[in-house]
Amino acid sequence: MPNALEVQGLTKSYGRKLACDHVSFSIGEGEIFGLMGMNGAGKTTILRMLATLLHPDEGDALIAGHSIVKEPDKVRACICYLPDEAGAYRSMTGRAYLKFIAGLYFTDPAEQKECIARGEQICGLGDALSAKINTYSRGMIRKIALARTVMTRPRLAILDEPTSGLDVLNSLDIRKAIRRCAEEYGTAFLLSSHHMQEVQTTADRGAIMKDGRFLAEGTPAELLERYGAQTLEEVFERAVKGA
Repeated sequence: MPNALEVQGLTKSYGRKLACDHVSFSIGEGEIFGLMGMNGAGKTTILRMLATLLHPDEGDALIAGHSIVKEPDKVRACICYLPDEAGAYRSMTGRAYLKFIAGLYFTDPAEQKECIARGEQICGLGDALSAKINTYSRGMIRKIALARTVMTRPRLAILDEPTSGLDVLNSLDIRKAIRRCAEEYGTAFLLSSHHMQEVQTTADRGAIMKDGRFLAEGTPAELLERYGAQTLEEVFERAVKGA
């Protein structure tokens, strides 16, 4: 079985701004990979190219063996993308929303039921699923958005700042759900984050970006050892200042 993701020299410019500069990396089945960088580093550009929302200027990426350039329709069948600030249909109850999403992906009632059950487990909202989404807190909305992203069991889940704006407890719940889905369903995750601690505690591997390039890549332990640091915040500072 191929890696969930193989990125090969991916490049994208906006006018004179080189947002992604010949980036290459891979993600295995069930692996969590974190992109770390400041605003403008190129993280979201990479995610949007892999989600087939942007066309690369150069290079390619294979998702479950399918090219984002030549086979975007097949890629879309293998992925789910959760952008920053993603919401949900606020007039629906949480449970109705999960049922609606399941119906978009599966025609068999048994598969729909199984998908909805996964969504309920992933979001962990319990009785609150009977309430309308317009009554939900930001953390609850983010949890149900994550559930609808992962409950279809994509080969690759692409998450842009999955805990942005959340408090500590909701952030921890999201991180635990990501880890659980990777382990139980074999879903590979590519996530971007401003929070180094999030990557250190959640991801199997990660990369630090600046100006569209990878400055450092490896497991959290490898990065800490390479830079003689105690935290990924220190690694990030030393990598960026030394670039």
